[in-house]
Amino acid sequence: MDTGLWAFAAVAAGMIVLPGADFAVVVRGALRSRTDGVATGVGIAAGLLVHTTLAVAGLAAVLVAEPRLFRALQVLGGGYLALLGVRSLRAARPAAGPVPDGPDTAAAPDGRLRALRHGFLTNALNPKAPVLFLSLLPQFVPPGHAALPRTMLLGAIVVAMGLFWFPAVAVCADLLGRYLRRPGAARLIEGLCGAMLLGLGVVLLAESLAR
Repeated sequence: MDTGLWAFAAVAAGMIVLPGADFAVVVRGALRSRTDGVATGVGIAAGLLVHTTLAVAGLAAVLVAEPRLFRALQVLGGGYLALLGVRSLRAARPAAGPVPDGPDTAAAPDGRLRALRHGFLTNALNPKAPVLFLSLLPQFVPPGHAALPRTMLLGAIVVAMGLFWFPAVAVCADLLGRYLRRPGAARLIEGLCGAMLLGLGVVLLAESLAR
């Protein structure tokens, strides 16, 4: 039995299910429709694929080592989260209704693509992810094992977990839609998601200015 692999799976599962920006955007999308929520979750898994691929290729080390590149990623990621947060907070106002982005709904022809993009950018622009994967993956490569196949396997585990967890969150949120989409509940959840996204975005922007 590969105990190291099981240990990594446990750590990765905890990392994936911990509520954060990814969780917030999935719930935000699921408030519009199950399709939007699932598409957002798939987008997040695609973002995880980007980060794990960069870590396997060693490019994450370059990003972390170069302050200007890392700061630029912080600004982009923080700005995008702040933008989503502001949109959600605006949608949480009573006059705005439960749908935050107007045409960005399940009825729009490109609704799923927009939801996919929201999920992908939220995860791919997260500047903490390269640092996390760069520091985490090598710890679970046993001595004497080839590093590349092992890190590829570890990365695949992370992506598979994300591909399962976030669409599952969207489906659960949709199943509770009878309650979550009531005007008062929808505005409350939209407001909480917006506050979380805006707060995370402001933190990233502040960190970029402090570097």
